[in-house]
Amino acid sequence: MNLAFKRTTCRVLVASLLTLSFHTAQAGLIGADQAAPSTAGADRALVLGALDRAEVASQLQAYGVDPRAARERVNSMTDQEVHALATDIQNAPAGALSGWGWVAVIVIAALIWYYAIRK
Repeated sequence: MNLAFKRTTCRVLVASLLTLSFHTAQAGLIGADQAAPSTAGADRALVLGALDRAEVASQLQAYGVDPRAARERVNSMTDQEVHALATDIQNAPAGALSGWGWVAVIVIAALIWYYAIRK
């Protein structure tokens, strides 16, 4: 009985493995917009949020640009243009020194160090 039970159990396990392990898979192509979700809404919100800041609005008025016209212009831009502008806003140094600014600081510090050591 023990041998018959083992054989039956093995046959049931083999049959269940064979029937349960084969699943049908479905594959299909997806578009680029589905693969990488669009960030156009977030980029547009970033640019419009920058236009809402008081110092930006005052600077636009100093240049003779109406802030409402600037908002309308951003709303009429394509997603690629808004993305490029948002990237520029995110990568711009906010009150920091540019590459040449750092060079000037290093040169001035080197001159001060040279003349301080020389004396």
